[in-house]
Amino acid sequence: MKNRIRFISHKHKKILLVDGSGCSSEQLEELAALVPTRVTAEPRGSVLLLADFTGSKIEKKSLESIKPALVFDRPYLKRSAWVGTEAMPKVFYQHLKTFSQRELPTFKTREEALDWLVEE
Repeated sequence: MKNRIRFISHKHKKILLVDGSGCSSEQLEELAALVPTRVTAEPRGSVLLLADFTGSKIEKKSLESIKPALVFDRPYLKRSAWVGTEAMPKVFYQHLKTFSQRELPTFKTREEALDWLVEE
């Protein structure tokens, strides 16, 4: 799972990719537990983060494992974007936004999300 959290470059900017694409609910739980360690290793307010859930299986249990990471990571993020949320029940998405007190912008493609992340 560690190889699913890595830095990539887009338009000369460093972006932390959390690649949950094609993951089962159990794999998403495992991935969510690893994210805070990677994010908090960076300076506060500096992280551009792209989370990709394309083709993943998000269930209530995996949703519950994502919630703490969203709150814990907030001080370290400059911007975050999500891709592949179409299969996520809207009530799950709204619950995550409310719980984290964060905007969670969603995009249809990684490219759109990456472009948005690096805008000034």
